[in-house]
Amino acid sequence: MSAELKAELLAQARASGFDACAITRSDTIPEAPARLAAFVARGRHGQMGWMAERMAWRGNPAVLWPEARSIIMLAESYTPDYNPLDLLADRERGVISAYALGHDYHDVVKKRLKRLGRWLIETAGGEIKVFVDTAPVMEKPLAAAAGLGWQGKHTNLLSRDLGNWFFLGAIFTTLDLPPDPPARENCGSCRACLDICPTDAFPAPFQLDARRCISYLTIEHHGPVPPELREKMGNRIYGCDDCLAVCPWNKFAQAASEVKYAAREGLPAPDLAGLSRLDDAAFRARFSGSPIKRIGRNRFVRNVLYAIGNSGAPRLRAAAQALCDDPDETVAEAARWAVARL
Repeated sequence: MSAELKAELLAQARASGFDACAITRSDTIPEAPARLAAFVARGRHGQMGWMAERMAWRGNPAVLWPEARSIIMLAESYTPDYNPLDLLADRERGVISAYALGHDYHDVVKKRLKRLGRWLIETAGGEIKVFVDTAPVMEKPLAAAAGLGWQGKHTNLLSRDLGNWFFLGAIFTTLDLPPDPPARENCGSCRACLDICPTDAFPAPFQLDARRCISYLTIEHHGPVPPELREKMGNRIYGCDDCLAVCPWNKFAQAASEVKYAAREGLPAPDLAGLSRLDDAAFRARFSGSPIKRIGRNRFVRNVLYAIGNSGAPRLRAAAQALCDDPDETVAEAARWAVARL
C-alpha cells in the first residue's frame, strides 16, 4: 500500500464521518487471549456468558477470520455537550449514559464502515468484514495496537486527540496494509477514574470487575441487583459515565458532528415517575431505534425503581407502590425495595 493510497484512505475515513483512522495487523495482540482467559477465570464477566463461549474468536482475530491480514480501526466522537456528573444531584430524575441518548450507534457506525469498506475494495481490491461492538472482536486492544489511543486505568480507550468520548469500529481486510505504531500509555499517576467509581469496580488500575460496574448492572445483568450495590447506583438508570467524565484528557475531546447522536426529547435526565409507568408497548415506542430498547421494559423499569428508592423523594413512593404487584417478579421486588426505602 503506497503512502499516497494510505493518505487517501485517511481522507476517505474523515469524509465518511470518522474522526480518526489507524491500521494494525491481525496478529498484533498476542497477549489478549491470556488476559481475557484470566478475566473470565476470575468470574469478572458476570452474566456475560458470551465472553466465555467465544473466547477463542474474541482473543485472536486470526481465528475469527483467518484470511484477514490487516485491521483498520476507526473512531467517531459522541462527546456530550454537558457534564454528566452534573446530572447526579437531581435524584428525582434518571441519568442515561451519553452514548445512548440518540440513535443507536451500532447502526450509524456500521453504515459508515460499509461505505468506507466499499471504497477500499473499489480502490485497492481485497475482501472486507466490518464490526461494531456486536461481534467477538476486542476493539480496544486492537485500537491501542493501531495507535488510536491507549487503554486507560478505567480500561476504556483514551486518545490525546479525542479524549475518551468516542465509538470504535473495525474493518478487517485481506489486504496487507502497513501498520501504524501502537500508542503509549499516558495516564501517569492520575487515578481520577478509579477514585470516582461509586461501586469500586476497579480491583486495580487497568482492571475491571464487571460485576460491580454500574454500566454492566443496568444493561447486562438480569434479575435483581445485589442489595449492597443498589444504593450505590444512585439515579443512574442506563449505563454510567463517571469514569469517562472525570478524565482530564477530555480537554481534547472533539464535539460530536453526527446529529443522530443528539439527545432525544426528555433526555438525558428524564422524570423517574413518568418512566415507571411505561408498559412494554410504551417502552418500545419511546426507545425505538435506541440502544436502550435492547434491555427491555422489565430491566429498564427495574433500574428506574432502584433510582426511585435512592431518590429520598416521598412523592415518588406512589409510583413505586403501583408496581409492587408487577407481573415481572424482579420489577415487583425492586418496587417493594423502593417503597421500603422511602
